[in-house]
Amino acid sequence: MAGAGAFGRNHLRVYRELEIAGLGVALAAAVEPDAGRAAAVREKYAIPVFSTVDELLASDLRLDAASVAVPTVHHHEVAAALLEAGLDLLVEKPLAASLPEADELLELAAKGKRILQPGHLERFNPAVLAVEPQLRRPMFFEAHRLSVFTPRALDVDVVLDLMIHDLDIVLTFARSPVREVRAVGLPILSPRVDIANVRVEFESGCVANFTASRVSTERVRKLRFFEPRQYVSIDYARRDLLVIRLDGSVPAEIAAAIAAGTMDPAMLAQLAASGPGPGLSFAKPTVTAGEPLRLEIESFLGAVRTRREPRVTARQGRDALALALEIQAAMAAHAHRAGLQDFFEPGA
Repeated sequence: MAGAGAFGRNHLRVYRELEIAGLGVALAAAVEPDAGRAAAVREKYAIPVFSTVDELLASDLRLDAASVAVPTVHHHEVAAALLEAGLDLLVEKPLAASLPEADELLELAAKGKRILQPGHLERFNPAVLAVEPQLRRPMFFEAHRLSVFTPRALDVDVVLDLMIHDLDIVLTFARSPVREVRAVGLPILSPRVDIANVRVEFESGCVANFTASRVSTERVRKLRFFEPRQYVSIDYARRDLLVIRLDGSVPAEIAAAIAAGTMDPAMLAQLAASGPGPGLSFAKPTVTAGEPLRLEIESFLGAVRTRREPRVTARQGRDALALALEIQAAMAAHAHRAGLQDFFEPGA
């Protein structure tokens, strides 16, 4: 385990839970340069904790796989060293800080025939797992990911911190190349963009709107999308799924509003509370309970054992990063056009 910060500690917990459950995994060691965190991990898990990856590799522990949960700016350095040492990796999102770094990691994994899985956690959200087999032809997405401000992950902006989860989901569901990106973002409490609004159009004609904020007064994790005669709402936090279907008797104006994504969310909630009316049916498909991180790590370990391609591939992680970086460029261009330089600190 490389990194024992806020999210790295969750990885450590899950690996130990799997070990205790007798699921064929042993938590062997951790890398953590912070002395206080290292001591806490050493005491809690009774494992060796090294200050650097080089020290870990010199210890000859005969490791097979590792999670990488260090700050994004160090993803490439740490992951490259571990891949070259022959380990399979689960690397927290984003895969790397730049496309050249991501491409090098892909090349190293391919050369060494190693598993390289990016940590796009929402792909293992039970609500996403439940809806994915039912996808038809999504044509309009609306994603909202809002969080209260914390000092965590301030080495990256809100796009690489939060929005990238939804970028990965929408890219997976839309299955189409990106045609155009429009974006605006502003720093509020940190030197980097803390709130962003993005519109992405795909070659298929599908359109996606993304809103992400890490300076909100509430925590929201929702995705809505519209398919022919069907509306789907995913609440990531509640791991909840709602599907509204239309038949031939639904009023034309309601059908048009749902299809276009212009229906008032409050009206949809009212309709759902009142039960199905003429032409509308409401369904809450079965969602199998499960912790997304545990499901993600179990999937990673399954790929390690079988040598099969992971559910979330390194190429998909690279694609999500590419779109995130394109969004960053679009935000910078908008800030320049709008004369927003005063909002940004020099060098941010």
